[in-house]
Amino acid sequence: MFGQTIQKLIELFSKFPTVGPRTAARFVFYLIKLKKEELEELLETLTSLKEKVRLCRFCFLPFEEEGELCKICQDPTRDRTLLCVVEKETDLGSLEKIKKYKGIYFILGGTVSTLKKEDFEKLRIDQLQKRIKNPAQYGLLDAEFKEIILALNPTTEGEATTLYLERQLKPLNKKITRLGRGLPMGGELEYADEETLRSALDSRK
Repeated sequence: MFGQTIQKLIELFSKFPTVGPRTAARFVFYLIKLKKEELEELLETLTSLKEKVRLCRFCFLPFEEEGELCKICQDPTRDRTLLCVVEKETDLGSLEKIKKYKGIYFILGGTVSTLKKEDFEKLRIDQLQKRIKNPAQYGLLDAEFKEIILALNPTTEGEATTLYLERQLKPLNKKITRLGRGLPMGGELEYADEETLRSALDSRK
């Protein structure tokens, strides 16, 4: 019904998380209505995204500053005995917003819906183990983790991933905890209010 270019853009936007064909179509028609300068600004910013943004050598958080580590990993005031494992970047952002957690993060890169080995291999589990064993090799020269906080979403997928991580990390002889009460089953950190996140951090076990 629409032209080839419009249809292609709808297909591309439909690949975004939680975006279906209808929402994708709204995005495309919104772009069509933009002024030329606004569209050019958008294109320039998207180009900069690939040219300037890179992943932190330790935690995999995207950043633009100089060096190999993000601001959090570079910060000498952070508690380098604590490592909080989160599913995605937005979960890290939610925890940072409440200004309660003062340790280091690691972005796992997702969760899994099944217990198949190939699904878990898509996650950064091997990278996580290596960074716990030898943080200095990845830029954190004075870190020695004593507690690993598994802060994955309290969904079925998050629970399955947490249980798997607990088994995989047990041989490292570190204290392993998970977020406590306050987060409803099936909810996500990204959408939790600040008080709920504070409570979950305080009651981790």
